[in-house]
Amino acid sequence: MEMVGDLEQITEQTRRIIAGLLDEHPMKAGSIFVIGCSSSEVAGGTIGKNSSEAIGKAIFEVAHNLLSERGIYLACQCCEHLNRSLVIEEECADRYGYEPVCVVPWLHGGGSFATAAYHGFRRPVVVEHIKASAGLDIGDTLIGMHLKDVAVPVHLTPNQIGAAHVVAAYCRPKLVGGERARYV
Repeated sequence: MEMVGDLEQITEQTRRIIAGLLDEHPMKAGSIFVIGCSSSEVAGGTIGKNSSEAIGKAIFEVAHNLLSERGIYLACQCCEHLNRSLVIEEECADRYGYEPVCVVPWLHGGGSFATAAYHGFRRPVVVEHIKASAGLDIGDTLIGMHLKDVAVPVHLTPNQIGAAHVVAAYCRPKLVGGERARYV
């Protein structure tokens, strides 16, 4: 399969999208940013059918570097074969009380992005659930289950990495009470 765009272009698109989201909606140090990524979709293929180790690694490296510089934890979502579990740093799991599970992602069981994270983090662990403050869904991978309760979509430009559609979201506190509230 011919890859849409080269790795340099994919890296730059990833950097611009993450930086754009963080500039528009800054996050506190210690927050969690979740990314679900289909390297198949980035390459112009069908999710789960054309995984690319090179694309997964390139996107992981730029995301990890950008977020680490700001003191933000990166959570990398695995594919549905691992129930969309997440690869995070052990420090993040300890801080938030997330219980590690026993699995190691690989190209066809977790995906290239999660595999790159597992081999790229200092002390990786895999957990089943998190509550992230913001995130990116690269290639329609369904990250919503890992966001806090009130996720707000963000329309970024660009909204594509390679051939993959990208949806961004940040989370805000719940609105309770106020002028629209009704009380019994």
